[in-house]
Amino acid sequence: MLARHNSVWLVPRQGALAKVAVVGVLDRATYPQLRDRLLEFAVDSENGVLVDIERLELREPALTRVFSLVALRIGDWPAVPFALVTGRPDQRAVLAAGAVDRRVPVYADADAGTAEAALTRPARRRAGRLLDRSARASALARAFVRDVCAEWMVPELAEDAQLVATEFVENTLRHTDSEPRLRLELRRGMLAVAVSDTGPRAAVLRERPDPVGAGLGLRLVTKVAKTWGCSRRSGGKTVWAVLARR
Repeated sequence: MLARHNSVWLVPRQGALAKVAVVGVLDRATYPQLRDRLLEFAVDSENGVLVDIERLELREPALTRVFSLVALRIGDWPAVPFALVTGRPDQRAVLAAGAVDRRVPVYADADAGTAEAALTRPARRRAGRLLDRSARASALARAFVRDVCAEWMVPELAEDAQLVATEFVENTLRHTDSEPRLRLELRRGMLAVAVSDTGPRAAVLRERPDPVGAGLGLRLVTKVAKTWGCSRRSGGKTVWAVLARR
């Protein structure tokens, strides 16, 4: 039986998907901790996320909504499938009572192959580049975005994607000491532009009075993007925006 203390931790497992076992107690004290750790784990994952909760004590059943929240939050970025694993009838009953299983798939066995087959991620294309901290970083980011959009045959998204990349790269250079890591993903007609850095503070996109100066400001980013956000990841954060093909 699990020790009754207010703690929860994640134990990563090997596999084609990003698998993790959650061990501990789910209550009001550990809810935010579990939420943040699952979000960080998902952001660092390139494929689907499979979470084994058999060793998690669901002390407050209503708080199982944390799994629905995580699935919702990662729906736009990193847009990877998210599912739970438990063979315990009592846990499955709790998830059903809270309607969690209507939003998050629940599988009985992570090793049977059923979950991995069902969580096959949608076809996507990825490209990335680590940029130096230099005056040319933004220009290099724009050139990279332009070339990738041409290669992926989405030239209509190139201009907006370059603007967003410029804003994110400039924020990294201005507010952190790290090198910007630019990442592009194309899936189902959606182009995601993301920049990761090692800065611990959440990104703040500041308004700028000069529309032709460096950076776009929050207003223009929110105008061109379908959605955007800042996600914590191990060792820093990722600022991302999703552009939709018209």
